[in-house]
Amino acid sequence: MRKIVLIGLVLLSGVLFAARLFYLQVYDASSDSLSQNSAIKVMYDYPQRGYMFDRNMKLLVSNQPSYDVMVIPRDVKPLDTLEFCSLLKITKEDFKEIMHKARVYSPRLPSVVIPQLNKADYASLSEKMYKYEGFYIQRRSLREYQVDHSANVMGYIAEVNNAIIEKNPYYQMGELIGTAGVEKEYEEVLRGVKGVKYIQKDRFNRDIGPYKDGIFDTLPERGNDIQLTIDATLQKYGQELMVHKRGGIVAIEPESGEILALVTAPSYDPSLLVGRDRSKNFTRLWYDTLAKPLYDRVLMGEYPPGSPFKTLTALVGLHENAIGVDDVVNCTGGYHFGRRVLRCHHRGPVALVSGIANSCNTYFCTVYKKIMDTYPTPQEGIDAWRKDLMSFGLGDFLGYDLPSGKRGNIPTSAYYNKIHDFPTHNWSSLATISNAIGQGEVLLTPMQMANFTAAIANRGYYYTPHVIKNIIGPDTIPQKFKEKHYTTVEPEYFEPVVEGMFQVYERGTASSIRVPGIEVCGKTGTAENFTRIDGKRVQLTDHSIFVAFAPKDNPKIAIAVFVENGYWGSRWAGRIAGLMIEKYLKGEITRTDMEKYVLEGSLEAEYAKPYSGQPFSINR
Repeated sequence: MRKIVLIGLVLLSGVLFAARLFYLQVYDASSDSLSQNSAIKVMYDYPQRGYMFDRNMKLLVSNQPSYDVMVIPRDVKPLDTLEFCSLLKITKEDFKEIMHKARVYSPRLPSVVIPQLNKADYASLSEKMYKYEGFYIQRRSLREYQVDHSANVMGYIAEVNNAIIEKNPYYQMGELIGTAGVEKEYEEVLRGVKGVKYIQKDRFNRDIGPYKDGIFDTLPERGNDIQLTIDATLQKYGQELMVHKRGGIVAIEPESGEILALVTAPSYDPSLLVGRDRSKNFTRLWYDTLAKPLYDRVLMGEYPPGSPFKTLTALVGLHENAIGVDDVVNCTGGYHFGRRVLRCHHRGPVALVSGIANSCNTYFCTVYKKIMDTYPTPQEGIDAWRKDLMSFGLGDFLGYDLPSGKRGNIPTSAYYNKIHDFPTHNWSSLATISNAIGQGEVLLTPMQMANFTAAIANRGYYYTPHVIKNIIGPDTIPQKFKEKHYTTVEPEYFEPVVEGMFQVYERGTASSIRVPGIEVCGKTGTAENFTRIDGKRVQLTDHSIFVAFAPKDNPKIAIAVFVENGYWGSRWAGRIAGLMIEKYLKGEITRTDMEKYVLEGSLEAEYAKPYSGQPFSINR
């Protein structure tokens, strides 16, 4: 009996081993196991990355052929290092460092030695590569930009690092990945699927052909093309208007939330980050700490919104029943509280529509105080005010499909309790009165300014702003971009605010920059601007801000323009907004005087003042 059991165990063990070996040899097609096999060389076939088009199907980004010099460290034989380095146009020290990194990454897997050779370099090098065992040239595609603008929208691709590889095993050392903008946000859509070839080696480490006749090899799958919501013509025009200025432009189609233009200035030509000079160019852009061309001001810049915020103060005041449309406030040239005064360029009796048209500080400070006084405590008033503002997409991320962004700031009662040491020291609504006119602790990004303007244009709702219009292929547009977000303010309260914004152009602070034939509703803004110089808080030249939408009824475009150190709202931002609106709605410019002023104007001297010692221009 024991003999039978022993024989049975031996037979069972043999069957299990045989079954496992059969499975590994025949059925296990895992690329991971094959890639670790020292008798098999893995070769990747990289797909074409998906193209990008604008909303009118104008090509923005395509591909161009590129060639990488690759190395498999364990296959390298002794070579003439000086000759090889001369061919690669690198130093011997650079070569040693490259080889060290390649060995640390993997002796068996390929690493990049020199990326992104052009056709000329490839032609001169390819005929001599046979002399250098372990090295080979791999073809792949790089981006080819058809436009010199929209770098902040399209983004760029760059080589993966160790952190990315550890997080996502799809990528190997030397491969490229979307690193900013649309390239990053829609990486999995654009990249496609790389093909793999497994090459069998003999005991002398020589290639002898496809492993198992290529049954495990796969073909590359091209990435999907993407249609963006950006209007390339409008985007290019906006970038031209912002030359020699710092700030940004955001234009949105209110009825869909589609972003028509997203201009940050200064910017850069996206083609600078392609090819062998990419690293040098990126370093130069990165260390430009004055102009900051890699810094997306429309998504990352948090600024006091200034007077455009008064439209929201009015809407919240109506919603909270703190004011009526016809309630009159008498302005004496400023709002006085304690020993301070918020000065105003307007004098006389003013109601909601005329208050917006003339940007009366006294009126909106009065409205704000009434909102706070509607509640038993200023803490409750602040939190109710904040809740209404957050329904416009303020104080938080909007959820748009670009990877960078900031929340802005709509302060809470907890914040004021902390800075005023409550309950030891009590505080009233007057302690936060600057919020009424978009100063104080309120901060918005230009994207948020454009979005709340779109919500006003729609009379109480908005769609999440987005740059994706269509994915050409099986993927679909995220449902969140098709959903309406309603504000807490009732629709009927928007009409008087819209009328006030219309009167800004007809008889108010923007009457001198009207656009012929278009009913534009807008709001000028001038925001105080501070920085620290030698440890001291210094007031710089004010920011120029403007928000608008057009036409008044059935609006097609909502826009926010922010120009740093631009003096006052109508001087720079208002003119730029009017030109962008006319360009989009008419396709041509009739206000050529405004266009000439903006295109030829420069604020570089203003930006040099912190270093030149020249005085700043402050609107008081």
